[in-house]
Amino acid sequence: MPLVSPPASDALTGRLGPESGLGFPRAARVRAKAEFDRVFKGGRRSADPHLALHWLNDDQPPRLGLAVSRKVDKRAVGRNRIKRILREHFRKLRPGLCGGAYVVVARTAAAQASGPALRASFDRSLQRLGALPRPSGLGTMPPANPSPAPHRMPT
Repeated sequence: MPLVSPPASDALTGRLGPESGLGFPRAARVRAKAEFDRVFKGGRRSADPHLALHWLNDDQPPRLGLAVSRKVDKRAVGRNRIKRILREHFRKLRPGLCGGAYVVVARTAAAQASGPALRASFDRSLQRLGALPRPSGLGTMPPANPSPAPHRMPT
């Protein structure tokens, strides 16, 4: 039986192609300098030690722009790691996000941060800006009933 790789991914790298619908299409990116400038000038901002998030709420689908300078990490490998983690997390969150342009500016602390720490920082920033609904505290369990009245013994 011949080996057939799935058409949606590159067999050598495992990367998802545009045919899969799971990739990161150009329409989901902030790319032009003019668009970055528009977000920085007119958008809202939330920051923490790992990153600053700028969001311009417009009537377009959610798009992501990433700015990771050499001040953050001198090595391209480190800068690309930060971008890869944030891009993948944005891709997963994108269906639940409010529309608009999101621009992440990484800070120096991001170079030493773990993947989960970067994702948590991104989530907090999105929630502070109101772009991502806060998770409900209800979980999967139904709410507890108030404690029943004490049982009285017949006298």
